[in-house]
Amino acid sequence: MEKVLATLAMSALVSGSGATTVTFDQDRAGALPADWIAGVTGSGSHRWTVEPDASAPSTPNVLKQSGKGAFPWCVRTGVSLADGFVEVKFKPLTGREDQAGGVVWRWKNGDMYYVARANALENNVALYYTAGGRRTSIKEADAPVAANAWHALRVQFAGKRIVVWLDGKTYIDVEDSHIEGAGAVGVWTKADSVTTFDDFGYGG
Repeated sequence: MEKVLATLAMSALVSGSGATTVTFDQDRAGALPADWIAGVTGSGSHRWTVEPDASAPSTPNVLKQSGKGAFPWCVRTGVSLADGFVEVKFKPLTGREDQAGGVVWRWKNGDMYYVARANALENNVALYYTAGGRRTSIKEADAPVAANAWHALRVQFAGKRIVVWLDGKTYIDVEDSHIEGAGAVGVWTKADSVTTFDDFGYGG
């Protein structure tokens, strides 16, 4: 019965009712977007800035991460979702160690959240939970992730069920209960990834 209810909840979320989309186009270039906070899980530093980008899916601006830290994150304040969806368009630009872009949800603080990411160096999609500042793998799947190209990453979450899409295709569909309850949503990178983001969406 629990799995049936989760499936029905997922079906309802596909419609994206109550959806909000952030394009960063009204934010000042060179600064963090309004109503967002940023940090890094682990060591290193982050640098999240709004920048003009003619290639953006919705011009003129994108959100860019160009710092170098273990796991830089940037989350939207004033948002608290237990069940819903989060999605973003991202473009992995450079990185020797990683070229990753991801989304976070049920974010409680910089040391506790879920994250799904795609990596152009590894050509895969992966799902993790972070607790106590430590990232733990839940599942990975091979997927084509071209560098210097825009991709669409989407996650739907209801109860224990988590479904991850990349460019319209489902790659991960699992159940996990490590992080429960409502939390914020946002975007994420890893190591020396320089990544841009646009059309960040969420809803429940």
